[in-house]
Amino acid sequence: MSERRKRPRRPALLAAMAAGVLAVAGCTGPSAESPGTDGGGGGGTDSQAPLDFAVITHGSEGDAFWNVVQNGAQDAGEDLGVEVSYLAEGDPAAQAVLIDNAVAQGKTGIVVSMANPDALQSSIEAAVRAGIPVITINSGGDRSVEFGAIAHVGQDEAIAGRAAGARLAQEGKTNILCVIHEAGNSGLNDRCDGAREGFGGAVENLQVDINDPTAVESRIAGALQANPTIDGVLTLNSQVADRAVAAAASAGSAAEVATFDLNSEVVASIQAGDIAFAVDQQQYQQGYLPIVMLKLYRENGNTLGGGQPVLTGPGFVDESNADAVAEYVENATR
Repeated sequence: MSERRKRPRRPALLAAMAAGVLAVAGCTGPSAESPGTDGGGGGGTDSQAPLDFAVITHGSEGDAFWNVVQNGAQDAGEDLGVEVSYLAEGDPAAQAVLIDNAVAQGKTGIVVSMANPDALQSSIEAAVRAGIPVITINSGGDRSVEFGAIAHVGQDEAIAGRAAGARLAQEGKTNILCVIHEAGNSGLNDRCDGAREGFGGAVENLQVDINDPTAVESRIAGALQANPTIDGVLTLNSQVADRAVAAAASAGSAAEVATFDLNSEVVASIQAGDIAFAVDQQQYQQGYLPIVMLKLYRENGNTLGGGQPVLTGPGFVDESNADAVAEYVENATR
């Protein structure tokens, strides 16, 4: 199990979360004996096999967002007495290899994010054929059932994008810069496309590389200087949001920054009035809930969602609730 910073735990909250999923799963969705629309084959796994789950994401090392997902998965493993290993690999081909390795190692459940579904399809389908239940998280939800996963947990990126775009329109913005920080990540394109639909005005995409923060700031500043009519910047990552705030200041732009996802700096910027809002997909649940769901599936044949994603967002964090959320962000659970 990966090492991580110890945080204050809230056993009552976590137990309630697990109990809530238990209650819903007990009366929702098809059983393992009757798979129906759950998206995966039912009942082919040994319910007595050790519960040893692998969580394999496309997160970048040191990314605060994925640290919270990891915390959720590992907290769930500790709470439920399940072995959980967490691995991350931003390169899609290398991520596929990690899935293949998990199958070869005899993992009895796999959780995987699908930023690039096509690159992972054969590996995920091989896991399903081996009788290993797979739950997809965060991205690629539209392909989850197709690949044989029993469920998807995450935020529908198009819905979230539309909500963000609509909110920017309500705030009177007329021209938005949407900053995409990972090339080939279909979910990020969905966010910008959704924002364009919800906004109803001009939305320009800007591609940057999250692994080069200095260049991120420079490119955003350059775009704002090149087009002074841009009055809103929508970033799709909390770390990029901080750079966008600095970029607007250096460019002498009055463009308002909004973002997807949280970290402590984003919350502080919301409290200070430098960021208008953050779209919160509550990624801790994307780590925690799949472990609960895999345990229930392995031990009781339960599924959730009936072939539809289990949504963890979108929600909004703004000046009205930032103070309350700050504590959870500091604990790396939001």
